[in-house]
Amino acid sequence: MNDLFSLQGRVALVTGGSRGIGRMIAEGFLRQGARVYITARKAAACDAAAAEMAALGTCISLPCDVSGVQACQALAAEIARREPALDILVNNAGAAWGEAFETFPENGWDKVVDLNMKTPFFLTQALHAQLKAAAAQRPAKVIHIASIDGISVNPWETYSYAASKAGLIHLTRRMALRLAQDNIVVSAIAPGPFASEMNKQARDHADEVSQRVPVGRIGSDADMAGAAIFLASRAGDYVVGETLVVDGGVSIARG
Repeated sequence: MNDLFSLQGRVALVTGGSRGIGRMIAEGFLRQGARVYITARKAAACDAAAAEMAALGTCISLPCDVSGVQACQALAAEIARREPALDILVNNAGAAWGEAFETFPENGWDKVVDLNMKTPFFLTQALHAQLKAAAAQRPAKVIHIASIDGISVNPWETYSYAASKAGLIHLTRRMALRLAQDNIVVSAIAPGPFASEMNKQARDHADEVSQRVPVGRIGSDADMAGAAIFLASRAGDYVVGETLVVDGGVSIARG
């Protein structure tokens, strides 16, 4: 059973891994034996987070703004320079924008959709050779971090965020069909309320938010790490193109 969920000897890349959900996942992978690379836009924060997580295992900082295709290609080239293969890619880096319908701006659309939906595709494309190299031994994994806001509608005017996360969920299915032939398994996680810089409401008002969660609490680090470890490990090898909802029942309550 331990081997079923083990990541011993595996190499992982987690974008946006310096804080929030990305860090929860990175720490979980480290505890299960993986060597983990993390990226973040802010170099100092990325370096500091990697140094702190190094107490759990090998954690390496690769500061990078992955919002553009050229940056994705540069990051992939750096991974290829360091590693002969990449076993796990977690496309977690994301952005949000909230504004009234009447004034919602184009840059609020492009920034969010580019990072949340375009980057996961083009970073995976850029790392295709490294993922295939790992898949020669056992299935490689790509995990997209979507959101329950791509499944059900929240009360806030976050138009580009909701659209991008819904698009990412469908993109997960489309990519899964193509990459399965290369022994690369693509899946996604749709988180609900977890404390993070993006979800300041859950971070700063956990008690209030918990009242709207059927299980009565916001998500913990272990909740997110457990879901990601399941999909990244042997246990998740047969989960293809699916989006695992990790939200304490919030999306059901909304529905």
